[in-house]
Amino acid sequence: MDKQTLINRTKNFAHSCVRLSMKFPSNKLGNHIQGQLIRSSTSVAANYRAVCLAQSGKSFIAKLSIVIKEVDESNFWFDFADNENLIDNKEDIIKLLKESSKLTAILVSTRKTMQLKLNNK
Repeated sequence: MDKQTLINRTKNFAHSCVRLSMKFPSNKLGNHIQGQLIRSSTSVAANYRAVCLAQSGKSFIAKLSIVIKEVDESNFWFDFADNENLIDNKEDIIKLLKESSKLTAILVSTRKTMQLKLNNK
């Protein structure tokens, strides 16, 4: 997958997460999880853009590790929102859980590849 495709995919992921979070109830828990999910998912997109500007292999790996952490955190908030029944349409969460899993697999694989390249230098 090329850089621009992944930039777009992470940005679309963030937009989808924001739209999902706007469906949460307007109460203390809903507002809290909404803020956490918006923060972590938009961080995925913003930090992936930073990955693309990394000036060294080590910087690339470090920045990519942040993106992986933020995708995982978003995944946690989907699961938590689902456990708390904050969304009526479970299909919305299921789609985002699938996308976060795919993104995680792509990003972890990319990190492993870069680590192998650095270790073989």
